[in-house]
Amino acid sequence: MAISRESEVQRPQVLRQIAELQRLPMAELSERWRVLMGGEPLPYNKAFLLKRLTYRIQELAYGGLPMTVFQEMDRALTDAGYDTLGETRMEIPANRAGTRQKPGFPVIGTRLVREWQGQCHEVLVTHHGFEFEGRPYKSLTAIAKAITGTHWNGPNFFGLRQRQGGDHV
Repeated sequence: MAISRESEVQRPQVLRQIAELQRLPMAELSERWRVLMGGEPLPYNKAFLLKRLTYRIQELAYGGLPMTVFQEMDRALTDAGYDTLGETRMEIPANRAGTRQKPGFPVIGTRLVREWQGQCHEVLVTHHGFEFEGRPYKSLTAIAKAITGTHWNGPNFFGLRQRQGGDHV
């Protein structure tokens, strides 16, 4: 696809806007989100906001994806058993290639919630491990460390292990 002359003229302005994003503190990124996205920013980290805002600036300058691409993505998600947010529509078999369901472990699509120091943290069980704050993790232990700053046994931290008496932690 050839880039139009008009797009070439816009390019320095678009690049400046994207470069400026890198220098903004979270408060200003949140304000920029409100202006460009028309709503409140999602509760994610700075890297996530930067990526989404960068895409939006380019989308406004050069145009977005054609509707046919969105329709193809929806069809692919539906065929794979997901809704438009990527959430599982049906239970995925535990023996699906690349995954091994441990006994007593939450099934794919489960959301684990833990309050820590007055803040609620949510983790999604995925095909390849876990997702926390928009980033993939291979273990709950890594997520527990990201939340607390110290080493914890991840399943214990999220209340998945039982004590010898059978009570949850």
